[in-house]
Amino acid sequence: MTTSPEQDLPPVRIVGPVIDQALARRIRVIGLDVDGTLTDGGVYLGAGVDGERVIPFEFKRYDIQDGLGVWLLRQAGIKVAIVTGRVSSSVETRARELQVDALAQDPHARKLAAWDRVLADLGCTNEEAAFVGDDLPDLPILQRVALPVATGNAVPEVLRACTWHLAKGGGHGAVREFAEGLLTARDEWNSAVAEYVRSRSAVSASEVSA
Repeated sequence: MTTSPEQDLPPVRIVGPVIDQALARRIRVIGLDVDGTLTDGGVYLGAGVDGERVIPFEFKRYDIQDGLGVWLLRQAGIKVAIVTGRVSSSVETRARELQVDALAQDPHARKLAAWDRVLADLGCTNEEAAFVGDDLPDLPILQRVALPVATGNAVPEVLRACTWHLAKGGGHGAVREFAEGLLTARDEWNSAVAEYVRSRSAVSASEVSA
């Protein structure tokens, strides 16, 4: 018996709503941790030399599909903020790439105070907020927001504090899984994907004339 090319393809992954629509539609701002959430938690440290100065540098690994998830959330009108307990030029670069609405880096991992400032600046409250985290520094925020979310690699204390446990780990699609699940619960995922495809399919006038 022969099979068609379509039969050889893997099944389409369907992410169903994991929260009720009323809560999903109440969310106006999403906070994202960095190490262990937007990344796999690994930090690569090194140093270069500029004359007599030794200049330290840091590398982190980010997930491209997570980035598109952030873009889709922002296109849906949801504000996105990055809140981290480390200071890194890598995070600044990634925040600019993603065009997030706010970035807070606190070298002493005082995330709650930074988060409160972010909410005030964005004109939102914890009752309208979700936060995605993985480790103990995230707990003060997760215990306050309306939608606390744990990555697949989260520690037990974070899992107990969260109502949504993602299957994927940080730096390996956790943020994309969250974005798809939230927008699906809001009944906005299909339209968001369609708009993305449409925006990437348009041909500019200069391309036509060429």
